[in-house]
Amino acid sequence: MRVKVLQLLPALNHGGVERGTLDLSNYLIKAGHESIVVSNGGIFEKDITRLGGIHHTLPIATKSIPSLLQYKNLAKIYLKERPDIIHIRSRFPAWIHALAMRSLKDSTFLPKVVTTFHGLYSRPWYSKSMTYADKTIAISECVQSYIVKNYKLSQSDIILIYRGCDTSIFNKDAAESSWVDNFYNQFPNINNRKIILFPSRITAWKGIESFGKTLNLLDGSDWIGVVAGPIAKNKNSYFKKLTALFSDLIKSKKLIFVGSQNSIENLYKISHVTLNLSEKPEPFGRTIIEAAACGCKVMGWNRGGVGESISLINPEGLVNFQDFHSLVTKLREFLNNEAEGTHLPKQFTLDFQCQQTLELYQDILKH
Repeated sequence: MRVKVLQLLPALNHGGVERGTLDLSNYLIKAGHESIVVSNGGIFEKDITRLGGIHHTLPIATKSIPSLLQYKNLAKIYLKERPDIIHIRSRFPAWIHALAMRSLKDSTFLPKVVTTFHGLYSRPWYSKSMTYADKTIAISECVQSYIVKNYKLSQSDIILIYRGCDTSIFNKDAAESSWVDNFYNQFPNINNRKIILFPSRITAWKGIESFGKTLNLLDGSDWIGVVAGPIAKNKNSYFKKLTALFSDLIKSKKLIFVGSQNSIENLYKISHVTLNLSEKPEPFGRTIIEAAACGCKVMGWNRGGVGESISLINPEGLVNFQDFHSLVTKLREFLNNEAEGTHLPKQFTLDFQCQQTLELYQDILKH
């Protein structure tokens, strides 16, 4: 069954939702279906159209009255394109969609609606727009349970489809030699050490302080902690706090901040273990599945989507929240173990994610 899908989201700049929209669009086109995206545009817009998709630009990136009034133009796009499926990926566009559908007078236009809960959304009334759908996708069991509890949706109205990573990028192939040489030249203290990787932007809730505390408790000199992630301008003061707090680790060359890494897959491939220690439960563990796909062992707190991901990859990497004694003990065991790393279950691959999403579209069109 050939399907015409329209995806709706605020914009197409950096981010997991945006990247997922592009990946699904490409998958649909390659599989012989039609793909339309409506957003404010952004860096992925050219990729959408270059690979055969259609993009309509609407100024809906901000939560504002002018954006809400774009429902009239969205309704015109709906009638022009007449998609079989409208897939909504964000809460505010979901409200714009609701107004657009209410304004339409064409009784022959009856698209099926799918929404994706990408997070543990707060403000239930505002987020309720994501429940006005024929089917709702949850990106983890953690999110699925949260939806049932907070939005009173029936379990049968929700389908679990994990986010997947692109195994053409994140895989067990050797790291690019030129990248490795350049990385070690740039950060020579890392060479010949076992890398304990903490991929995260610099912000308090991501658990960098817990990472530093863990390193302070870890014995041995065979390792180095590496924090890889960008520092936003408004986080400079927090970064200075971190470097002051862990100055001894930095001076003793046991902790280094390497900034944002465009080829993060290569860093996963040369790392011994990757940690996620967020201070609050996350809906999904993206860095965990990327690292695992590259063969890197993974560890983290046993809660939320991160704990769920680790339990399906290497459950021995799970630690109760804030149990630093167990964390350090297991981390030392991981560092001592030179055995083969992890294997990524197929439900965490991009191909499987897109295949399940397409099957969902086709299934709801039959009913």
